[in-house]
Amino acid sequence: MTYDERLLLAQFHESENLGYPLLQDENTRHVDAYGVKNAEYEPGHQGYGIPYPGIIYIQRNGQVALKFAVPGYRQRPPLVEVYEAVSARVSGAD
Repeated sequence: MTYDERLLLAQFHESENLGYPLLQDENTRHVDAYGVKNAEYEPGHQGYGIPYPGIIYIQRNGQVALKFAVPGYRQRPPLVEVYEAVSARVSGAD
């Protein structure tokens, strides 16, 4: 999900032949709801609305089960930790 314009998303989707949809987060509604907006940028700044890099695991019923978000764009949540947490959640509750 990104705040990029729909035309840009459509062009990227077509050029990369993606097998999944790209979603636009208008007015950072989802970033705010998930609590992952990067607080370094104020409204009016080009970077305003950028989320912290991360992964959100949403269960089939639409509930957010796990959220992995880290400050700064140079880091990402360790995939081994994400995999282990999602695996434990899936085997126990999903």
